[in-house]
Order: sequence, then C-alpha cells, then structure tokens
Amino acid sequence: LKKYRKSNMKYKPNKESVSQHEVPEWFQDAKLGIFIHWGLYSVPAFAVTGLDLTDSMKKGLDFYCKYNPYAEWYLNTLRISGSPTEKYHKETYGDNFSYDDFVPIFNEEIENWNPDEWIKLVKKSGARYVVITTKHCDGFLLWDSNYPNPYKKNYSAKRDIVGELSKSVKRSDLNIGFYYSTAWDWTFNKNPIKDAESFLENFVNPPEYTEYVNNHLYELIDKYQPKVLWADMGYPEGTDVYEIFAYFYNRVPEGVVNDRWKQYISAKKKFKKTNHNDFVTPEYKVFKKIKRHKWEICRGIGNSFGYNKFEEERDYLTTEELIHLLIDVVSKNGNLLLNIGPKADGSIPEIQRERLIGLGKWLNVNGEAIFGSRPWKSAEGLTNKGIPVRFTKKGEILFLILLEIPETKVLSIQNENFGEISEVYMLGKDESIKWKQEKKKLTIYIPKNLKETPAISFKIEFNPIEEF
Repeated sequence: LKKYRKSNMKYKPNKESVSQHEVPEWFQDAKLGIFIHWGLYSVPAFAVTGLDLTDSMKKGLDFYCKYNPYAEWYLNTLRISGSPTEKYHKETYGDNFSYDDFVPIFNEEIENWNPDEWIKLVKKSGARYVVITTKHCDGFLLWDSNYPNPYKKNYSAKRDIVGELSKSVKRSDLNIGFYYSTAWDWTFNKNPIKDAESFLENFVNPPEYTEYVNNHLYELIDKYQPKVLWADMGYPEGTDVYEIFAYFYNRVPEGVVNDRWKQYISAKKKFKKTNHNDFVTPEYKVFKKIKRHKWEICRGIGNSFGYNKFEEERDYLTTEELIHLLIDVVSKNGNLLLNIGPKADGSIPEIQRERLIGLGKWLNVNGEAIFGSRPWKSAEGLTNKGIPVRFTKKGEILFLILLEIPETKVLSIQNENFGEISEVYMLGKDESIKWKQEKKKLTIYIPKNLKETPAISFKIEFNPIEEF
C-alpha cells in the first residue's frame, strides 16, 4: 500500500470517502452479466441433483453441507464422511486419489481452450459483462500470481486464464469482473464445513492468509483493472476493507464492489458488517418489490455454479423461465448475473449454450425494454385476463411487458400511474398498433399472426406535458 498512501487520490480509505462513489451508468444499464465458474471441480463435475439452494437450506446446515448441490464445493463435500461426493470420489478415482491430483488433469484439459469462443457465446446471449472465478474456496488460482499458495506447489492453472479472458472481453467492448473467495480458502483451513460450528471456524484463518488475500486483490486490480470486484462470504480480519475499496476506485473509477465483505472478529465471535457496497447480491432469490439500491441476483441456469455433468433437463431453467426471470429482475432495479459452468476443457455444455442463445434471440427483439432501462413507479401489474405484466422505463418512455401470449386479441390494463398516452408500439413491429385509453385504463389490440415468444414488449409514449 506504500504507493497508495503516498499519492494524492480522490478516494481516501474511509467510509465517508468511498461512500461518495456512485454506481456507474454502465452497471446500471447492463442488466445481464455472465458468471463463469471454472476450476479443478470441473474435472469430477459432480454434486447431488434434484435439490436447489433453497430446498437444501430448508433442511438445515448439516444437510446442506453433506448434500450440497454446488459442484464447485466438491473439495469440502469430499471431506465430509458419508457424503455422496465422498462415495462418488472413491468409486470413480479410488482411495488414493486426492483433490490435488485433479491439477495435472485440468492443466492438460485447458490446453486448447479459446477464450474468444466463450465471448462469442456471451455476445449472442446479449450480456454486457463477464465475471470469472479467479480463486474459489478450493484455493486454486486461475492466473499466474506472484503470490503462490504457500502450502501447495504449482497450485494454479498453467495458462493465465484470467488475463487471456480479460483481453478477449475488452476486445469485445464488454466489461470484465473478478470473483475471489475472500473469506474461505480450504488450503489454509482443512476442517470441512459440515455444521454451524465448523461454518464459523472456517472464518478463522492464520494471519498470513490476510496478507495472502490482500496481495492477490491488489495484484488483480493492478494487473487487469477489472470493472467488478466480487468478494464472497466475507473478508479476513486484520485488514481495513476501506483501503481496498479506495485503492480499487482510484485505479478503476468506474468499478463496482459487491456486498460480501463482512469480517468475522474471532476474539468477539461475531461479524463486523462493512457498511459500503455498490450493489447487493441475493443468491437464487429475487426481491418482490423495487429496490432503490442496486442489486444483482446470481444463480446458475441449473442448480449448480460449477459444471455438474449429472444435472438433467429438469434441473435447468427453460429459456422461457430465464427470460421471465430477467424481465422480473430488471423491473425491480436488478441485474441478472447468470452462471455458466464450462467443462474441464473449457467447452460449454450444449444445454447451457441453447439457453443463452434463446435468451439472446428474445433480447434481439426486446432489448430496448431491458438494456439502459430503469424501474418505473410500478414493477408489476395484471391485465384484465390475468396475464402478468412487468414495467420498465427509459427516459419518458414506458415499456409494458406481457409474460404470456394473450389468447384474445384485445386486452386492457389499469394503472393509476398512467399519464396521457400519445402512442403505443410493439417491439419487433415497425408501425404503431391500435390502442385506446380511458382515463387510467389502457386497451391494446394485439396484432395478428404473432410469432411464438415467451414475452411481448410494448413501447408507450406519453404527451410531453405529463410529468413522468
């Protein structure tokens, strides 16, 4: 931090200063990002199926840890006696095959990986930014760090995955973000998380771990200038996180940090909350109402972030469900960080490719109602036929999105926030459509011969005298 402390920077390492940082327009406008979980866990590609995060957590932390649906938690679940992962590992690899033995396999698999192929798919999906796991909880590094793991030799990818992907992303006019498992590293703490007690114990790490994490974050910021800094589970004690925030903002003024920076103070056995973030990150959960503060839901297309080769069609969201999820999230001031889990060789599973391409096709027609939009006075509504509706706005233009294709050719919706409407268009149609307004009720005459689509977007213009 010497060069930081000697310099006269805009942001100082304290709450008051970093709180002046505003969420940049690019992040407000982006709406859709792609999360990428890739690492050693992509080799076994195993987790239990048929359960999602919510289902397993309802059964208690003990059950969740033993039957974790996240494939990227393979190392932790492997350490739990009697877990399905332990059973699978022994049956597949034998008693003498350790998690570390996946390192040479992974490094051989990635030889032909082409980051540009990922970015082509990301562009087809319509996403505006990418967040890659630089280090997950297993501690394996996806870049050539000057600060290698002190306990494991050559515990990193032989290619600079982070650097190569960053270059490819930036060439494509997208933004790159970095996930880094800040609180947990299972190479420093080898006790498995299996219940509430061990959950807290995993937040207690040796002092050298704090220095290790600090060095990594400053290195990642300096070397690659990510636009998103995505911490997870918290931050090790012994560091003022405001120093990290200030350093990051000064190096990357249009950068954003998430909300997972709380610190566990072991002496007091309680968490110290960090009261600063640019956005909050619910996981597999959508808020029911508009949030004034920016938020971003993260989730997989299936029930895992890391690739789980045992997931079936039933475990994945359909393209229609994905589109409806994005619309709902955006109407409430959120972004969707949708995860893909590549196979060990970097190829994207076909079902995930299909979902992203399907999402992109819908956005090619309806993206005007999504990208660059802001929440309106209302997020939700219902037509007279009971069809769910979501609203977004862009400047003085309102977008009304139907989440079902109406069976009738005439439908109406009433909303007390409607001003005096001047014109109504359907996205994908060049000309305006027939409509009428009676006070606060809008009636729309649906055009004939509509193509099958998961959602229909209408663009509504108002007379300029109305206050929007």
